[in-house]
Amino acid sequence: MSKLEWIDISVPFKVDQPMAYFPTDPQRPTVTRIFDRTKGDPVTMSQININSHNGTHIDSPFHFMADGTTIDMMPLDTAIGPARVIEIKDPVSIKMAEVAPYDIKEGERILFKTRNSSYAYKTADFVEDYVYCTNEVAYYLKDRKIRLVGVDYITIGNHKDIENIKIVHETLLLNGIYIMEMLNLDGVKPGQYEMICLPLRMEKGDAGPCRAIIRPV
Repeated sequence: MSKLEWIDISVPFKVDQPMAYFPTDPQRPTVTRIFDRTKGDPVTMSQININSHNGTHIDSPFHFMADGTTIDMMPLDTAIGPARVIEIKDPVSIKMAEVAPYDIKEGERILFKTRNSSYAYKTADFVEDYVYCTNEVAYYLKDRKIRLVGVDYITIGNHKDIENIKIVHETLLLNGIYIMEMLNLDGVKPGQYEMICLPLRMEKGDAGPCRAIIRPV
């Protein structure tokens, strides 16, 4: 693969097609074509109805902290710069047994590639058995003082274990580690990459939908 070849690892919003969303969300995200040149309208225009955590997005500390920093306050270089893709083989969760050998360093941007990327996005239905992050790995990443962690499904925690969702999010976000969710790393090889990603500049935002691209270095 050419070093100049950028790879889009974000999940597309699909016009007039169903999209996966978290079970407790009040409604499914939609992108609807409200005017269409191919149907005789003077312009083509779409209506986007999503919440801040639909599609590829970055969580801010405000997501879990009433006094946390908001997405518009995120340092611009948080998701711009070197990033490392680490492939997780465990079909259930991201565990220390696999993560520890990588000797993650302070300030790194870590993107976890799991089996989610190869199958979870093939359906618009919520996938119940996605691979999630364990509490132990969240504590480890906090101690390593990384800058950002990315995962390849709707949330970093286990939706069947609300305490895990709370612990993982709070452990990371309360320690200044931003969380990217809903990445698609299918076909991406483990290794070092350059990443460019910025969330929407939503004032007082708890999260920001974004587009993420990487290229090998």
